[in-house]
Amino acid sequence: MRVQPRARRTTLQFANGMLKAYVPQPPEDGRANDAVLALLADTWRLPRSSFTVIKGVASRQKTVRVSGDADSIADSIADWMKADG
Repeated sequence: MRVQPRARRTTLQFANGMLKAYVPQPPEDGRANDAVLALLADTWRLPRSSFTVIKGVASRQKTVRVSGDADSIADSIADWMKADG
């Protein structure tokens, strides 16, 4: 996942095989990371506690773990991709 902090708008996009998150929060004190996880939770309608940054905490390139029921997670992401596409 690629993150763009200090963006003008909050949005999540999938393009060219990469998930991209745009958040207005600055990359200070973990605020941008928190905003990205909240964006994922809101967009995919999953609990915020399901998401954890496991790699790239201080980088724009991040790896995020999604915990929970795999079928529910897959359905949520598929629904978002259909609506976004």
